[in-house]
Amino acid sequence: MPFTPRRPWEPLSDAEWDALRPHLRPEDRPGPPLVDPRARMDAILHMAVTDQPWRLLPERWGKGATVGRHFRRLAHGGLWSRLLEALADPDCPRALSAIAYWLCRAARRAMRLLQMAGITLARRLRLYTALPMLPWLMPDPDLSELVFRDIAKVIKDIPRRWPGRGVLRNLGHLLRIAGGRPVWSKRFAPP
Repeated sequence: MPFTPRRPWEPLSDAEWDALRPHLRPEDRPGPPLVDPRARMDAILHMAVTDQPWRLLPERWGKGATVGRHFRRLAHGGLWSRLLEALADPDCPRALSAIAYWLCRAARRAMRLLQMAGITLARRLRLYTALPMLPWLMPDPDLSELVFRDIAKVIKDIPRRWPGRGVLRNLGHLLRIAGGRPVWSKRFAPP
């Protein structure tokens, strides 16, 4: 299963910042413009890679609550989804794909805000590092739809033909597997 190769955090290079900047839209952030948006993005990516709570953000980047609020605004504005789609694009700039691990980790941190749309997007783009748990433990909406269609066919055919022994039970088990674990746990997080 393809996971994004790990890369320890370091400040964004000029080329990486230039590749990332076009994806940042002014409407994603209400209020006055940031004094140093690059430093804010460095702070967000640092916290995503280290997986620490916002309150432990080093002081040089400001208050953790402020950076966390900015991160959530970016998530609601669709930045992390746009970046995942950009990473999956065959014409993705080399500098952007160099920070793919950091961006996937930031998207993983935003999954509770992105909810099922984020999980589905990360699965379909095969960016499994962006998922909060290992892919086989996460819900799979595509598999669920396939199993639902099969169950509907079996039920529709019941007046003409009774399904084989255990067919409905096995389809039910498969549907439960497609639903994933009910509780997310960092113990099962991808690398």
